[in-house]
Amino acid sequence: MLHIEPIPAFDDNYIWLLRDAGGQDDRAVVVDPGDAEPVVARLRADGLRLGAILLTHHHYDHQGGVADLLDLWPDALVTAPEDPRIPQATRRVGDGDEVTLPGLGATFRVLAVPGHTSTHIAYWGAGALFCGDTLFAAGCGRVFDGTFEQLAASLRRIAALPPETRCYCAHEYTLANLGFAQWVEPDSEALEARIAASRDLRARGEPTVPFTLAQELTTNPFLRTAEPAVVDAAAVFAGQALEDETAVFTALRRWKDERYD
Repeated sequence: MLHIEPIPAFDDNYIWLLRDAGGQDDRAVVVDPGDAEPVVARLRADGLRLGAILLTHHHYDHQGGVADLLDLWPDALVTAPEDPRIPQATRRVGDGDEVTLPGLGATFRVLAVPGHTSTHIAYWGAGALFCGDTLFAAGCGRVFDGTFEQLAASLRRIAALPPETRCYCAHEYTLANLGFAQWVEPDSEALEARIAASRDLRARGEPTVPFTLAQELTTNPFLRTAEPAVVDAAAVFAGQALEDETAVFTALRRWKDERYD
């Protein structure tokens, strides 16, 4: 069994720490360590050593701490997508590959989910999805060196996973994302309830992540691009009828980029 917990970093990042829930193995795995300092502090406080690092994409706030962590734990395995912008990788993986976590007895399948970046991947297994910046609670990443078409397809792929999947994204953007979602679906009772629950969590200093895919399917406009209310709202922003779900997604993402963020 895995124990998964967040290590806060920077202003709103989460570095995910995975360890043996039974305490039988002192090896730990971290996902997207943009900063080494909080990782080192947590591992030392808990008597753990670093066995592996999983990277979802090349952005600095996701891999910036890797070199310093390897200085302390040089035998740690670094799994990453095929991308020369991630120089410290010891294993390059692509869609369909499997990654077994040392000492934790868990295996994750690699999913190619480009769009935010051209080489973005996610790790799915043990009932969890580590999705980096592709999917956020009630939102999704911006398009950088990927394309809108890629990101729309990646989100549809994620949406097809089991609804009980627990999603571990890399940022605490939930309340802002829910605000935009309410622009898109102002009459949604599901959104009202999620906003209230998320505000309560943040008021107590607790993260809103992880969240279930089932929650996303009822409150994330970027996963609801076939819903009539979402289609209509996106068409109003675009000023024209939208022919398919990719066009709806593109209009939503541009709307958020231009008018909300």
